[in-house]
Amino acid sequence: MNMLSFDTCTDVMSIALQRDVDGVPRTWQHTGAGGAQASSTLIPAIQQLLREADLRFDELDAVVFGRGPGSFTGLRTACSVAQGLAFGAGVKVLPVDTLLAVAEEARYQSAPDDASLRVLALLDARMDEVYVAHYEFNSGRWKQHEGYNLIRPENLVLPAGWQGADWLLAGNAFASYAERLPFAAPVRRIQALPTATAMLRLAPALLAAGQAVRADEALPTYIRDKVAQTTQERADQKAAQQA
Repeated sequence: MNMLSFDTCTDVMSIALQRDVDGVPRTWQHTGAGGAQASSTLIPAIQQLLREADLRFDELDAVVFGRGPGSFTGLRTACSVAQGLAFGAGVKVLPVDTLLAVAEEARYQSAPDDASLRVLALLDARMDEVYVAHYEFNSGRWKQHEGYNLIRPENLVLPAGWQGADWLLAGNAFASYAERLPFAAPVRRIQALPTATAMLRLAPALLAAGQAVRADEALPTYIRDKVAQTTQERADQKAAQQA
């Protein structure tokens, strides 16, 4: 299957292109600056990968993108590009949860041969908060426990039954919030991002489950109503933390 995947919801833009060559999938990758900066670099980088793989847009079977949660501008960029490319190529779009991609990347990095795994995936949401979701991998499939949360790092909790179990804490929030996370050693922490290659690994099962949509139905996932604070709001928040 020929698939293009990309994510721009963090500070790192990740792009991957998979092409079947004589029945064997080959992958081309690119990374760059994500978030707002990806708005001007995503399409040229995709075009370069297509040239390297000698593949045309109309030869794609699906366009896969990270739908969030994440950077507001980055999500809008990824969604609009996915819609435009899929519409032009006449293929469907597969939106992938970015926190699920974090969980899959952590699994691939740390325990690729494990039949089961539990992951608490979190991404830095800025504004003193993290996006978080709980996932369980079993027999080749991922299951999400509950929905997404947007919380302060110190308010992280495990799902019922996870206490004392073998699980991973994965994401990109450790540099900013490591001292505020309520989980002490020996919890395993894996630095992981929602990579485009992780989304390619997730795609077959998601496609088989009917998760692909028409280009005009592809939407980003926003779980924060407000994406910026005023100077006074930031000052009030800082004062409250120091009180």
